Amino acid sequence: MGNNLGDLLLTALPLVVLVGLLWAVSAALRPRDTGISDAERYQRELAARSAAHQASQVQAALASRARIEASTQPSQNRAQTTQHGTGSPATRSQAAVLPNGQLNPQLAFEIQNLVRSGQKIQAIKVLRQATHSDLMTAKNYVDRL
Repeated sequence: MGNNLGDLLLTALPLVVLVGLLWAVSAALRPRDTGISDAERYQRELAARSAAHQASQVQAALASRARIEASTQPSQNRAQTTQHGTGSPATRSQAAVLPNGQLNPQLAFEIQNLVRSGQKIQAIKVLRQATHSDLMTAKNYVDRL
């Protein structure tokens, strides 16, 4: 009986090793799952959030630059119109656009007076000269007064 058990073990052990080896080879050759791992998903989400944050920072910088240009360009225009002797007193004395993006109250008052006296075209010209805005923007502003 002890001899039979030894023969059985000598036969079964290589058989078990062979089955294990076949399973390992088949597992190694089996195609991998093509889904993305959690780490890769996290990397992609992080990259998307980073790109969105950078885009918002660029927009904020461009808006800030536009506000700065809007507040400096009218003063440059004022210097040019003062040299040529044209321009209204309101546009010569102060910046047309305040740092918060609002029109200078004196300029707004002057434009309102021109509109009330029926001089819409002159009001549009004054607004365009002071703020460097395009014709459509100035016309829409004057029409809303």
